[in-house]
Amino acid sequence: MTVRREAFLQHVKERGEYETLEEAERAARVVLALLGAHLVGEVRAQLAARLPEGFALILLNPLQSAEPLSPERFVRATAAWIEGATEQTAAWDVSAVLSVVADATGDDLLKQILLQLPAGYDLLFGRPQPT
Repeated sequence: MTVRREAFLQHVKERGEYETLEEAERAARVVLALLGAHLVGEVRAQLAARLPEGFALILLNPLQSAEPLSPERFVRATAAWIEGATEQTAAWDVSAVLSVVADATGDDLLKQILLQLPAGYDLLFGRPQPT
């Protein structure tokens, strides 16, 4: 089931404790563009189908990544794409967006997503996996 744009952004706004929906949208756009560069095939398509249309398009037309980024590098890349961000604020942005994405995906799809990502992304999604 697709999440409505307003609801998605409201959840990101609440989790990220942003003052405006515009701040939440900025974080969501960057994080989803970077995430899309790491996912392929049916998993990326299934995730896109559960996101609001504008965000689905961002996920499906990602920023290019030459190699999978570790969670730490993913956060640094996010900081580089958000004006005025630090690694600490970018970690907050990533967590706010990916925890809402995790809620929208459900456990089965999230497991498939995590299989395509380097170790440690489970923490960015707010869903620590047993070791």
